[in-house]
Amino acid sequence: MEDRWLSVDEMAEYLGVRRDTIYRWINDKRMPAHKIGRLWKFKKDEVDTWVRDGKAGEATKGK
Repeated sequence: MEDRWLSVDEMAEYLGVRRDTIYRWINDKRMPAHKIGRLWKFKKDEVDTWVRDGKAGEATKGK
């Protein structure tokens, strides 16, 4: 069963970016993430949809 929550490191590896980029996307681009305690967790299908919809490439207001 591959419907598990992924960590920041796992998501960075999956998308081929640095973990700093993941944190920036959470804050600036509303990347779909869920905070569980102190940790950010991700559902792969939610992030896939977010990327497919072009959200990762959108310009950030004020930046």
